[in-house]
Amino acid sequence: MHHSGERGERPAIREKSRGIWRTVTWRELAEEAAALAAAASARGLQRGAHVALLGDNRPRLYAAMCAAQWLGAIVVPLYQDATADEIASSIESAKVTHVFAENQEQVDKLLEILPRCPTVRCIVYDKDRGMRHYKQPELVSYASLLQQGRQLAAEKRDFLQAEAARGTGQDSAFVFFTSGTTGPAKGVVLTHASLIDRARVAAATESLKDTDVAMAYLPPGWIGQNLFSYVQPMVVGYCVCCPESSETMLADMREMGPTYFLATPRVLEALLTQVTMRMEDTGGFNQRLYRAGMAAAHRIDAGKTVSLSDRITAAACSLLIYGPLRDVLGMSNVRVAFTAGDAAAPALVTFFRALGINLKQLYGSTETGFFVAMQRDGQVKPDTVGPVADGVELKFTEQREILVRSPGMFKEYHRDPETTAQARNADGWFHTGDAGYLGDDGHLRIIDRIKYVGALNDGTAHSPKLLENKLKFIPYIKEAVAFGDGRDMVCALIDIDMAAVGRWADKRSISYTGHADLASQDEVYELIAEGIAKVNADLAQEPALAKSQIHRFVILHGELSPDDGVLTRTGKLRRGVIAERYRALVDAMYGGAKEVRIDVEAGHADIKVRDAEIIGHRQIRSAA
Repeated sequence: MHHSGERGERPAIREKSRGIWRTVTWRELAEEAAALAAAASARGLQRGAHVALLGDNRPRLYAAMCAAQWLGAIVVPLYQDATADEIASSIESAKVTHVFAENQEQVDKLLEILPRCPTVRCIVYDKDRGMRHYKQPELVSYASLLQQGRQLAAEKRDFLQAEAARGTGQDSAFVFFTSGTTGPAKGVVLTHASLIDRARVAAATESLKDTDVAMAYLPPGWIGQNLFSYVQPMVVGYCVCCPESSETMLADMREMGPTYFLATPRVLEALLTQVTMRMEDTGGFNQRLYRAGMAAAHRIDAGKTVSLSDRITAAACSLLIYGPLRDVLGMSNVRVAFTAGDAAAPALVTFFRALGINLKQLYGSTETGFFVAMQRDGQVKPDTVGPVADGVELKFTEQREILVRSPGMFKEYHRDPETTAQARNADGWFHTGDAGYLGDDGHLRIIDRIKYVGALNDGTAHSPKLLENKLKFIPYIKEAVAFGDGRDMVCALIDIDMAAVGRWADKRSISYTGHADLASQDEVYELIAEGIAKVNADLAQEPALAKSQIHRFVILHGELSPDDGVLTRTGKLRRGVIAERYRALVDAMYGGAKEVRIDVEAGHADIKVRDAEIIGHRQIRSAA
């Protein structure tokens, strides 16, 4: 309502549909939210009830979010690609009464679980394609609900004003279900005040304005996407753009020219692969200039003293190569970009900064309101997540676990006081489960999840995330899982990037019939072995990491996927599930086997196990 009065005709949300961008102004958004709130109230939505959202980022789902919170209801954003069982678990836990769903696909999942979710009384669907013959009494179209609300608008005006006035900052705003990396997902309850505080701090730090533009393309069930595309726009008044689909994302970004951008490391790794493949195709002068320019840009960004030739090379590369690359990525106008959601490899951050993109890391969790530490302009160090954000306090246990106290702190775990008390003590300190430390420079450095920090049998510290990030910087590796805690050496499971490796194989006339066949090719094993050898050479140059080199590896015959339960919906590894699922492969690597037979859907598959090249100090000196 504030933005409707202050900047009513400015764009609030844009959506691309069938190739055409449609704009919703702040005035239109406020009117639509009011109408939806009136109709939802008539259909039994009450203060304190829980409303689930299921679908991609769409203006109508954001309007539904506004309407629900107008009435004092609590919003439960769900992952659009979640299975019916995953959805049922969240809906049952939150006792959801109303659901806003995007399309037939989402409605079908809801109807499947409806017998298990007796609290659900109303399902509102947006897109009606394929819904003509659905007659369930719980169903109502978004268009019908909106029409009903507009008819009730005059009658409900005083009621809606009274409901808005009843709200306070301490009311529960959202229940976000955690990704479930280390155990069952928990419902994290956050208040309006906690989220507004963190959004204001981030907006002030980055000097965000109502002329900024952001993209809403990450899972709506993740707190990071909601902060960037819902909470911060409510604080600042900037515009959010919803791409047509994941396939058109880059083209849509080029058209909208976002100035404020959020990406997970997994998204950045995919973009890195695209850039690397594009540059490999150029060859000749452009490729040599690109490599020289990247090296010079790395030195400049690191603040090192650089020569005039370095500056000339970087400038030429920016003009001839980086500028067009930023345009291809849709990042020509990006003023501030953040990566969050998981630890990003320092080399990944450095790569995008070398392209001229102001990429910075931020650290936080759902329970802490997301913004705990964030890098500042002019103070970006790729191996840190920056100084703590304003208002945040940190301290560390003897095991280096990070404890946080913040105005953005969660209210509770939904209907789970015991787990809430275990996670946050009486003084308000939240146990993050992450290991890290503050450097002398005041920057926070993250080691890994404390649960996964271990040691090899010889006492060498083992942090799997550090090794995996180095492996994933290889453009042909999409995912890697490192093992070593309590063992004599480090071994790794490798999930190849099918598109990148397939392109590489096609150029060399290597025939294959699919993912499993490609992953089994000796030439592909040699390709991955070369990449691992480079990672081992990098590790060997650091005394603390030299004994952490990867000794053996296996290329998985299929892609790691959230649908198989081995990744979370935000792309994080579920290590316990992976260790159990691929126990035979892990045992084979450590048992010295050259091949292992495993059961697959089609019967069985023979998976090769290969040794990696271990780099010694003598080899490094010789290479130097």
